Amino acid sequence: MTREIAVVAFAQTGHRRTSDEFSEVEMLLPVLHEVLDRTGLRTSDIGFTCSGSSDYLAGRAFSFTMALDGVGAWPPISESHVEMDGAWALYEAWTKLLTGDADTALVYAYGKSSPGSVRDVLTRQLDPYYVAPLWPDSVALAALQAQALIDAGETDEPALAAIGARSRADAAANPHAQLRGPVPHGDYVVRPLRTGDCPPIGDGAAAVILAAGDRARELCARPAWIRGIDHRIEAHGLGVRELTDSPSTRLAAEKAGAFQRPVDTAELHAPFTAQEVVLRKALRLGDEVCVNPSGGALAANPVMVAGLLRIGEAAARIHRGASDRALAHATSGPCLQQNLVAVLEGDPR
Repeated sequence: MTREIAVVAFAQTGHRRTSDEFSEVEMLLPVLHEVLDRTGLRTSDIGFTCSGSSDYLAGRAFSFTMALDGVGAWPPISESHVEMDGAWALYEAWTKLLTGDADTALVYAYGKSSPGSVRDVLTRQLDPYYVAPLWPDSVALAALQAQALIDAGETDEPALAAIGARSRADAAANPHAQLRGPVPHGDYVVRPLRTGDCPPIGDGAAAVILAAGDRARELCARPAWIRGIDHRIEAHGLGVRELTDSPSTRLAAEKAGAFQRPVDTAELHAPFTAQEVVLRKALRLGDEVCVNPSGGALAANPVMVAGLLRIGEAAARIHRGASDRALAHATSGPCLQQNLVAVLEGDPR
């Protein structure tokens, strides 16, 4: 029988446009303290630690080792790192707990986009031979996807504007969101995407604690059980992909068991409004599903953290009884290239 594993605690920073006054460690430390305090655990009680971040954003090699100062790496701990969004660090921690080698895991992620041009930095993810030399930045590629959707008749600019407005209105109740309430749709950034179709650039950190079986029930009144989790990837070449669809998201959702029963909540990592259109179709989400009640990445999009935030926000809704079965999605790469889907459930009430 597969071991039961749950998210038992979640914490995040207040996401901001710049955090020049704080280093990564100073930004991360309060979040680590908060997530541990919520369970009563100490660092020495954690069986495995895994982090997600990007050396390209930090501008130095092995920058994640400095963040370990905030965790406390002495006496030696069992630790790992992924050069990815923290959602993939959570996946690694989940597999570690499945083996039975640990009963608890700390997962954290952080990103500081404000010191440089994140639009240029993300071009390093592109095919180095055919696409990267053209220097299409992340917004230009998202605009290419949005235009493909419009040309296919699957959306239009007013519908995209409505997605942005709804997301930021929903974020009004989220104290951690960077953008809340009405935001002008603004001028074109790259046609057909306007300012309101694009995510804010900001800094932030988040952390979750995973626990297995009875240990999870001891640490949390209503654990968010991970009933399934999977991640898949599209072809690297944009020219061989159908940008109006996301087969990898659909396959990851199928493998995670998302289609076995309806979900009531979906936290989608859709940094651009048009990407929500693609994800809703791939995940078969109807109007009865509450999508991005936290505001999603359109309200706060710290790079390398926003995917972990989707899992954390979905789990938090289960913790407080606002959801019974939730789907969380994370993405990385241009035009939804890599996609992770997790299905979370609370115990019956």
